[in-house]
Amino acid sequence: MTRTGLDIIAAAGCRMIAGARVGLLANQASVSASFEHAREVIPRCGAELACLFGPQHGLDGSTQANMIEWEGYTDPRLGIPVYSLYGGSRTPPPEALDGLDAVVIDLPDVGARPYTFVWTALLMLRACAGAGVPAIVLDRPNPIGGEAIEGPLLENGYRSFVGLHPLALRHGMTIGEILALIRAEEDLPVSLEVIAMQRWRRSMLFAETGLPWVPPSPNMPTPETALLYPGMVLLEGTGISEGRGTTRPFEFAGAPWIEPERFAAALSAALSAAGIGGAFMRPAVFRPTFDKHAGLDCGGVQVHVTDPAVFRPVACAAALIMTAAELYPRHFYWTQPPYEYEDEKAPIDIIYGGPGLREAVAARVPPARLAASWTEGECAFELRRRPFLLYD
Repeated sequence: MTRTGLDIIAAAGCRMIAGARVGLLANQASVSASFEHAREVIPRCGAELACLFGPQHGLDGSTQANMIEWEGYTDPRLGIPVYSLYGGSRTPPPEALDGLDAVVIDLPDVGARPYTFVWTALLMLRACAGAGVPAIVLDRPNPIGGEAIEGPLLENGYRSFVGLHPLALRHGMTIGEILALIRAEEDLPVSLEVIAMQRWRRSMLFAETGLPWVPPSPNMPTPETALLYPGMVLLEGTGISEGRGTTRPFEFAGAPWIEPERFAAALSAALSAAGIGGAFMRPAVFRPTFDKHAGLDCGGVQVHVTDPAVFRPVACAAALIMTAAELYPRHFYWTQPPYEYEDEKAPIDIIYGGPGLREAVAARVPPARLAASWTEGECAFELRRRPFLLYD
């Protein structure tokens, strides 16, 4: 079984926090292999837990969807402050770091640039640099593996809370590796210690780790959801439902104006022509209970991943969007801002990392050509990340 950074300090302690006054950035998924939460483990290591910080969806993962903020409070059991990093500000207030000897970061990630937890961790790291407080990361698996890189790099003019540094859309890194890379590339003056995992290989999918899956956010119910997320998150920038409001978010894709059989056949043909395999497009009808098209029957597909080793989620979702725009030009649309604290740029552009997908749809570029346009950036990112890889 893989041992996370939290499992390692739970078993052997952590000399860096023994006797220290620490803050903890975590959420409900910050648990050990035996389901013990990080806020229970840290005091056992001899540290004083002074405060807690929570990301999007809250410390307990109870708030739904995007742009639903939550406010800080006092933990009723521990009697310590809980600071929201997804409310009036995404950065910790200066007084929260006063008197701390270290901040421990134990957050899950799902392997895709738009997932906000890594950016919450980065904003914490920057705050620690400003306050002179060391940061300690308890590393966790990338649930979709650490080998594949896919999709465009974030362009500088499109930085936002779903992308604050030029990573590939599917980056193939752990949160500890990402923070180490960004600290070096931004030259952040902060002490960063990553408690690396044991018995994790880059080729592993989450099921191979033997660890329990605790949903890291309300719409990430299973490890299979995470396999699709790097691509299907692009649907958040369109009028196509990504399945929020169903029991299989990011597996369903559809809208009231899509004919399921026609769409599934056209999408399957487009994927075949582009050489994109590893999944089956099953015609489907679903009715979201909230979010886009709530209460309406949506025709579309359920994406069933049949071979994760060859499946390319970003290319698949891009082909899906292109197919919908071609088949239903009078109905297809891009959603408008605001989106994740961006009030001007199109949501699809900040999710994708630039205007490339929107422009490709307008120009009716074939999916294979769009995917080929990522190759140079993918190769460059592979070279950039290589010195910071901790495993294999």
